[in-house]
This record gives sequence, C-alpha cells and structure tokens, in this order.
Amino acid sequence: MPTPLNVEALIDEAGFSRYQWLILLLCFLVMFLDGYDLAAVAYIVPSLMEQWGLSKPQLGQALSAALFGLAIGALLAGPLADRLGRKPALLWSVLLFGLGSLVTAWADGLNTLTVYRLLTGIGLGAALPNTITLLSEYAPTRQRAMLVSAMLCGFPLGAGAGGLCAGWLIPLYGWQSLMLLGGAVPLLLCLLLWWRMPESVRYLVARQASPEVIRRILLRIVHSPALLQAQSFSLGEQAAGAQNSSSLREVLSRPLAAGTLLLWLCCFMSMLVYYMGVNWMPLLLKEAGLSLQQFSVISALFPIGGGVGSIVVGWAMGRWESNKILAGTYLAAGLLAWAVGNAVGHGEQSWLLGSLVFCMGFASGGGQSALSSMAAGFYPTHCRATGVGSMLGVGRFGAISGVLLGAELLRQHIAPGQIFTALLIPAALVCMALLLKYVLYQRQRPLETRTV
Repeated sequence: MPTPLNVEALIDEAGFSRYQWLILLLCFLVMFLDGYDLAAVAYIVPSLMEQWGLSKPQLGQALSAALFGLAIGALLAGPLADRLGRKPALLWSVLLFGLGSLVTAWADGLNTLTVYRLLTGIGLGAALPNTITLLSEYAPTRQRAMLVSAMLCGFPLGAGAGGLCAGWLIPLYGWQSLMLLGGAVPLLLCLLLWWRMPESVRYLVARQASPEVIRRILLRIVHSPALLQAQSFSLGEQAAGAQNSSSLREVLSRPLAAGTLLLWLCCFMSMLVYYMGVNWMPLLLKEAGLSLQQFSVISALFPIGGGVGSIVVGWAMGRWESNKILAGTYLAAGLLAWAVGNAVGHGEQSWLLGSLVFCMGFASGGGQSALSSMAAGFYPTHCRATGVGSMLGVGRFGAISGVLLGAELLRQHIAPGQIFTALLIPAALVCMALLLKYVLYQRQRPLETRTV
C-alpha cells in the first residue's frame, strides 16, 4: 500500500503561496470588521443618550451585553467548527454579527438594543477562534505565530476605521448610518467567503474526506509529483476519538487537559491585564494629573504598541521555543506595568511615561495575540477549534473582570500608580503557567498519524 502523503509536511515545505495569502486576507477582513463593530458602538453612545434620554449606567447594560456575547460565541464556536467544519462556522458567525449590527440601526429602546448587542457579540465572539483556527491550519508551522498575529492586527485597524467613519457619517446621516455600514459590509463579505474561502484541508483529512477534494485544494498551494500521485493523505498528529468523541471532552482529557487548564488561566489573566489597560488607561492617567492632550496621546500608545508587539512576538515564537518566548514577554509586561505605576506615582508626564506605556502595550498586546497562535498549535485538528474557542471564551471573562475590577479600584479611590503596579501579579501568573506548560509538554511523545 502506498505511503500516505503528510499534509502538514507538504504545507511546511511549500512555503506561503498566493492562495494562502488570499486566505490570510479574508481572515484579516473578518477581524477588521470585528474591530469596526466594537469601536463603532462606543461612538454612538452620546447620540443614544441624547435621543433616548438614557444615563451612562443604563447604556452600560446594553454595551456589556456584547461582552457576554463575545464569551458565549467563543465557547460555542469551537465545538460547532469541529463538528461541521471551519468554513460553515465562520460563515454563520460573520452572518450573525452582520445581521446583529444591521438590526441595531432599528433599535428603538434599551431592551431591544441589549438583545441586538448580545446577538452581535455572539457572532463576533465566534468569528475570532474560527479565523485563528482556519488560518493556522493553512500556515507553515514556522510562520504560524507571525501570520496569526498579522491577521489579528486587523482588529485595531478596524477599530480605527470605526472612529474615522463615525466622525464622517454621524454628523451627516445620524448614528444609524454607522451601524448600517457595519452590517452591510459583513453580509457582502459572507458572499466572498462562501465563494473564495476553502474548508481547512487538515480538517478534511481528519474527517476522511475524498482524496480528490483534498488534492484539489492542495494543488492551489503547491504542484508536486508526489501530490499528483498520492492515493491517500495523513496528518502527523494524534486523532484518536476524532470521529466519535466530544471535542470538549478531548481538550479536557489526557494528554491535553493540563495544557488546556493552563492556557485558560493564561488567557484569563492576559485579557484582564490588556483590557484593564485599554479601558482604564485614559482615566487613570487623567486621575494622575495629566492634561487632556497628554493622556490622549499616551493612552493611544498602548494599543499601538500591542499591534507592533503582535508581529514581533509572533516572529520570535516561530524561531525559538514558544513557551519560553511568551513567558518572557509576559514577565516583561508585568515589570513594565510596575514601571508605569512607579512613573505615574512620581508624577512623570514626559516621553519616558509614553515609552513605558508603549512597551507595556507591546508586551501585553503582543503576548495576547501570540497566545492565540500557541493554542492553535497545541491542539490536534479534530479538536483545535474547540481548544482555541474555549480558551478565548474563558479569556473574555478575564476581559470583563478587568473592566469591572478597574471600576471597583477607582471607586475605592486606589491611586492610579498602585493600580498599574498591581497588574504585575496577573502577568507573573501567566509567566509561571507558561513555564509549567513547557515543563509538562517538552518531552511529549510523537503524535500518532491519521490517514485518509
């Protein structure tokens, strides 16, 4: 019997083709629209308060519904993608957040707005793990972390586009126009995804799809005599139970259970650090005595640093041991948070504070993007989407905790410098969890091979 052709080895040896660049672009566009929607909602708040006579706490109810939707969507998306396929799950998620944003334009009160934002959040939350999973399964192993991080840069760029569109559309056409645009474009993208986005070839192998279907996709990536002659295909990973077991049960069973729990802890603490920084940085710097111009510019350096860090940390993870690189990144994030706290506590308002904030964003934002890539590489194909989705779902509760914790610390009149310094604790926990994961899995036996 002819030896099956290893799909993972074929993708690794082929480099990155134009077809894979197309997949990267499509996933990037999904993330771009994800960022647009979450940012656009923040810009319609003043209009809603004025038109509906609502207070900030009342609107907070509707806006927080999207955060819970993000967690729900991430937790549901993984099992759905592992059972039905990455492409159908991604299409449904984009369709849901597109429709949710579209109907938000017709919301006529607080209750309907809350329901629409919850539905939108579920779609947005489901889109992230599916794009990470699909792209990672087409990326060469050495470039996976950098490519996933590059794709995730679409989120802050989309958020920036939401702000630009708000400044142009709302004065001319009202707040509804911003949501109509945020709903119509994802629906058009759905058509493009249905037409051009392939199903994951690794998923097809794991699901024992027709060799001809698999060959047709692979020929768009590389032409080789071995591919043309292959009668069957394989994955260099364990796939026991892929057909009959629950994917959630798989990620919580040996040998993956310990790594899953450690990744959940890492993502929870990582998002707590990053979202506390994103959401409360401006107010904390204002409370520390910085002027409007100063805290606006310095706060903006935090997410910008995260975008740069995503690329650099992803690149480094492709060349050195990923757990150690990421552990060092989070240790740096914690020490930089401590340094920012000390600088703020001593009344620092110069370029030094801005540099520290940028570097803190570089480490915490870059680490968060790279953590998603690490999860995609940790899980085998048959439960990868569930593993990534469950980690991000747990992480979303960390993000919510960061927002709520920041509000409570401010209510308790804790000094801004002390709040920044306290972020060293969750960052250190991430560092220790990653080092423990490295110790547990560095001698992992070679995974068995599945053929089709």
